Amino acid sequence: MPRPPLDGLIDDLYFLEGERPYARLTLPPAPSALLIVNLGAPFRIRGGTDSETAGYADGCVATTPTRAWEFGYPLRTRSVGVHFKPWGLAPFLPMPAAELCDRPATVEQVWGRPAVAELRDRLATANGPHEMLTLLEEELMRRLCETAGLGLVRHTSSVIAASSGGVAIGDLSMAAGVSSTHLAQRFKELIGVTPKRLARTHRFAATVFAIDPAGPIDWGDLAYDAGYFDQAHFGHEFRAFTGLTPTRYVEVRRRFLREHPGHVFEGWPLPAD
Repeated sequence: MPRPPLDGLIDDLYFLEGERPYARLTLPPAPSALLIVNLGAPFRIRGGTDSETAGYADGCVATTPTRAWEFGYPLRTRSVGVHFKPWGLAPFLPMPAAELCDRPATVEQVWGRPAVAELRDRLATANGPHEMLTLLEEELMRRLCETAGLGLVRHTSSVIAASSGGVAIGDLSMAAGVSSTHLAQRFKELIGVTPKRLARTHRFAATVFAIDPAGPIDWGDLAYDAGYFDQAHFGHEFRAFTGLTPTRYVEVRRRFLREHPGHVFEGWPLPAD
């Protein structure tokens, strides 16, 4: 857990090194933002509605997505990164978060080539993962900026998260004392998506985490418990977020569990091969 005030913006910092489980992984959208500082061979990403992948040598920066991404990993990967809360990346960006929604940028595009080259050099020569994460945390502390509207967006987002996306969006703007238009604008500036879209993502994520791929699944009960209108609505949302039907998703998840039990990626990414 990072030190205050970063702990109000970040879920975790991580170090990743090792062989890829699959050449390509599909990453369903989650209610979070992401920073990766790459220290190994370049990787490739296909984001949003892109038909082709793009290469990322220094890493990537991405706000809360609306669609699944496809990651293409080198044989071995080595990186440090940050999983941000939905609003957490905004104080480190020179542009509105909406510009990076479903369009991951390189770290250089966000922080500049000289600064990123210097940071990667320091990380590459650090004495182990702990020192690397300390250096990354210090870099974030140095770059932290005051961000207008962050308190409003943070509070409202937390209410959405606490309800797993089930709260009425109109009630949020009324409780905050602002118009729904103002709230949506602030969300797009600082998170990249509207409150309604964030709520959909939270509901989807909560539903996915409730699935036990190793056991029997009652899709009707699952859809009802998650607050979907009916099973057809649930299936439509699932395909919109993952490109897969719920049953196909479970088949792919079971394949991952079978072929790579206990892998660090086990809980969320899916093999795309």
